[in-house]
Amino acid sequence: MFHLLLSLMTITLVGCNNENKILTFPDGFLIGAASSAYQVEGAWNVDDKGISNWDHFVHHNPERIVDGSNADVTTDSYHRHEEDVNILSDLGVDHYRFSMSWSRILPKGHSGYVSKSALRYYHSLLDELDAKGIIPFVTIYHWDHPQSLEEAGGWLNDNMPQWFEDYARVIFQNFAHRVKYFVTLNELNIYCTMAYRRAEHPPAIKLNGTGDYQCLHNQLKAHALAYHVYDEEFRKEFNGQLGITTLCFGHFSKDTIDLASEDLAYEFECGWPSHPIFSETGDYPEVMKKQVALRSKAQGYKTSRLPVFSEDWVARIKGTSDFFGLNYYSSRIVKRLSTSSRINWPNDEGLEYTMDPKWVSAQRTKNNIQSKVILQLILKVVPEGLGKVLRKIREKYNNPTVYITENGVSSSSGKNDDERINYLRSHLKVILSAVNDGCNIKGYTYWSLLDSYEWEAGFTAQFGLMHVDFNDANRTRTPKKSVHWLKNVISTRKLFL
Repeated sequence: MFHLLLSLMTITLVGCNNENKILTFPDGFLIGAASSAYQVEGAWNVDDKGISNWDHFVHHNPERIVDGSNADVTTDSYHRHEEDVNILSDLGVDHYRFSMSWSRILPKGHSGYVSKSALRYYHSLLDELDAKGIIPFVTIYHWDHPQSLEEAGGWLNDNMPQWFEDYARVIFQNFAHRVKYFVTLNELNIYCTMAYRRAEHPPAIKLNGTGDYQCLHNQLKAHALAYHVYDEEFRKEFNGQLGITTLCFGHFSKDTIDLASEDLAYEFECGWPSHPIFSETGDYPEVMKKQVALRSKAQGYKTSRLPVFSEDWVARIKGTSDFFGLNYYSSRIVKRLSTSSRINWPNDEGLEYTMDPKWVSAQRTKNNIQSKVILQLILKVVPEGLGKVLRKIREKYNNPTVYITENGVSSSSGKNDDERINYLRSHLKVILSAVNDGCNIKGYTYWSLLDSYEWEAGFTAQFGLMHVDFNDANRTRTPKKSVHWLKNVISTRKLFL
């Protein structure tokens, strides 16, 4: 899986003091930027596009969004994708990660009707990328699906994996000849947590400890079905790569000698979707199966609330990824709770999650309007947590190929975003250190290219390298200071510390 020679993995370090240190990226290391369909495309009802779960949710529940906004237009990348690709080209990126919209390609939700206008749009985007020599990383599913499927139960419906397989086959039939990197699903653990545990994303049903588990159970099946479709029907001819992305936090025990709590937190968050695919044994992590079973019994359930894979499904899911797509933003402090209060634990792992007060907050409060989720989970700058996660992935899963498919920070400082530059520098430094330590990391993707619609945070969280004026009908894009900094990194392939 594209293993480079050890000599190519070595980071060059020059200079004799901290001010003059320069880290060099290894040959073949990809640097790019990312977006997702619902967050940037707009054009929510253009041509024959169907209504998505997010269209329906924000139109009927504007109060659930921090600023009451929606993504009906957002950055209008559907009509401005040529401009966006020119921005990518000027930045000098190697690749662009974007997602395709299920409700745009299959407006009725099923593969019996495929939208020709949607195919034209995505082929046009790929044409622009190809003309600029930019590699497409296509995410098949980034949280948006047809509302008709949501009304049929969405990811709690056991038919959803089959519907996803049909959708994925349409993607491969139309784009596999020109796309060499596919991501099946984005952040299974976060999607299912936000939709069914925290109830802040559609369908916003609070089924903590049941719905979230069933959701991810079906998403793992969907991923495996799509992988086998590609493997059996398309790989021989097109020889592409198919992976999956997971968001992982770094975890630091409040008690420095309690490493077991750090690992427990990892398994319940990152291991939950990753162990079934990347481990030698497959299935959910043993500690997770044991903990959920014990707590379920204490709560009076006859069986564990964690769904059980058949031996056939364990085998079908195991090994179904050519790379580990890692999304990383921040870290948490973990503390073990007393086992005597197992029934009243806030979660099945029995851990308390906090932030270290010494960690720097990346985004200053703007008019006191901030998403509590963004504040709690994103806006602490902890680069050392990324190094911890990368080494844990190396140790647990036999050092798989890793592409960092998202990493970024929201900033309220406008176009002079020095905190974003500091975030980039510190995290890229940790990545290169991990490469030098033997981690098989092949690429880095910044989230995001543009300021865009950030889910329940609306437009209050700005992750973009490019500032977008959402009050301007033209959605004028203006480069922030970080664009010039990152452009220099990409052109020189060097990180100046």
